[in-house]
Amino acid sequence: MAALCRQAIPDCHIRIIKNDELTIDQLRPHLKCFSAVVVGPGPGSPDNPADIGVVRDLWHLNGEDIVPIFGVCLGLQSLAIEFGGELKRLHTVKHGLVSRVHHTDGDIFEGVGQVHAVRYHSLHVTLLPGGDIEELGWADDEENGRVVMAAKHSSKPFWAVQYHPESVCTNGGGWEVLNNFWSLASRWSQLQNRQVASNITIDLGVAWPHLPNHPQSPASSEAPSNAVLSALLHLPQLTSSKVAEHFGAADESNNFVLLDSAAKPGRYSIIGALLPDSPHITYYVGDSYLTVRRGKHITKENLESSDAWKWLVHFISTRRVRKHHADIPFWGGFIGFFGYEIGYPTLHIPFNHRTRKHPDVNLTFVDRSVVIDNQTGDIYIQSLLPTDQAWIDRTAHELTILSRSLTPRRSSSVLSLSPLSTVSLPTKDGYIAKIKAAKEHLYAGDSYELCLTAQTRISIPVNPSKVSPNTSTSWERYQTLRKSNPAPYSAYIRLHPSTLMSSSPERFLSFSRPPNPVYQLRPIKGTVRKGPGINRAAAEKLLVGNPKEVAENLMIVDLIRHDLYGALGENVEVKKFCGVEEYETVWQLVSVIEGTQGNDSSTDDDFELGWNVLKSSLPPGAL
Repeated sequence: MAALCRQAIPDCHIRIIKNDELTIDQLRPHLKCFSAVVVGPGPGSPDNPADIGVVRDLWHLNGEDIVPIFGVCLGLQSLAIEFGGELKRLHTVKHGLVSRVHHTDGDIFEGVGQVHAVRYHSLHVTLLPGGDIEELGWADDEENGRVVMAAKHSSKPFWAVQYHPESVCTNGGGWEVLNNFWSLASRWSQLQNRQVASNITIDLGVAWPHLPNHPQSPASSEAPSNAVLSALLHLPQLTSSKVAEHFGAADESNNFVLLDSAAKPGRYSIIGALLPDSPHITYYVGDSYLTVRRGKHITKENLESSDAWKWLVHFISTRRVRKHHADIPFWGGFIGFFGYEIGYPTLHIPFNHRTRKHPDVNLTFVDRSVVIDNQTGDIYIQSLLPTDQAWIDRTAHELTILSRSLTPRRSSSVLSLSPLSTVSLPTKDGYIAKIKAAKEHLYAGDSYELCLTAQTRISIPVNPSKVSPNTSTSWERYQTLRKSNPAPYSAYIRLHPSTLMSSSPERFLSFSRPPNPVYQLRPIKGTVRKGPGINRAAAEKLLVGNPKEVAENLMIVDLIRHDLYGALGENVEVKKFCGVEEYETVWQLVSVIEGTQGNDSSTDDDFELGWNVLKSSLPPGAL
């Protein structure tokens, strides 16, 4: 909504205040500093005090405290029920679906024309006949009947819409309606002789866009002079699996990292040649420290005056490389994973700090790496260590010899588990109960999309090969996965105590190098398995022609577009919406969202901003 406000009302200054941040008595003195208030879309229910917060009180201000208000979704519902309307549940929820909005042609719809708007709601309101709230727009649903889509107060400067004007797929009822609201609000303020106190510094909420100014470390205040030593080989017959095994992938006792492009459109595979003392960094959400292991040496880094993100930025800032082969996606740096829970602090919800085996941050810093260009057969041997030329030369010699070896690697075609392994599946009753609970949350307005996951736990012996020589190791299981489902963003990451095996067609977030990097999100929602008769035309009919598949993709696009706006400001654009892309085993429905900070950012700003974009995007809505 903030970006839409800036589009509809150029050069406006925006402050974002959470509805549970202040009481009405605390907020009232500041309202004279604002020209208008936008009440955001939720989630939640307007009859739940915890969901609506101070918004309920805004509608009942009087005299000089009244300020023009524009409500969206939850905002419309709150406005209606505070003036006699009735809150109800829709018979069929409308989440990520586009409806034709009929309207009165005047007021906030003056000159707008046809409106096709995106809806995210399971609750709706009916208005009190002859009451203070007048209907301005409505939808005619086959399943729900007539549903109020826009309304205004008969005498106060309050307007609201039920649909989402900020959605990428809202056509005709977006910035035009908000611009009309601004004209109406300005006219009302002029008639009431309401003056905005422009000489008062606003210290309330958060200014938008909010680009954090991280305190710069002494080391990062100077341009790093770090260089990459490298050698280039052309060995098209050498596979990423073979190089990985050369660097210890099969040794289960050691850490190992591989980012593997096992199919198109992926191109590069990255193997970390870890040293015995390569930094291994772990962190659990809620702890006041993170742990750094360098071989047998372990230190705990205090985070009381910082947080894990700032520590990571500080750690890597002195290791940046200014220039190397521009086309290579990796020169050195962190490889690992962030757990879903790392994003919990941004959600402001209670978190159970129970004992967890797997860290929420699990990274290793890679000084030595081998990058394979699977398209050309070129292999780049790289090191960030200034005295590592001998290792570069030795590795080049070893890989050249390895490429001539025709000895086949032992490979399993099926998953083989030890006889002592146990498999724990979710219970049917428990799973169905969770489905019912999720549906109730959707109908109650708590969320517009929930992804229900059910964990299957497989317990195997620590050293499975010692129990049964035919039992697969985790590396062999990854090879089986890679073979059965080749994917562009595969990975085998073994950072004890966790091992991650990935075979994904989706890259969540990427950004190009400074200056002026482009930040790109590519959500995939909508899948059709390849098979007889499933060509591109058939896949497009099944995916683009399916309202459910498009709605699911749209919901994620709007969500992560919001995240990117929050981190970058206005320079965000949907480059592709719901395009069908071909992968090795499936057709996928893919959207592309890109953002930039602008042309006035420095390299240091870009560096820290990249970390902030990642932090702002977690937990990831696109997965």
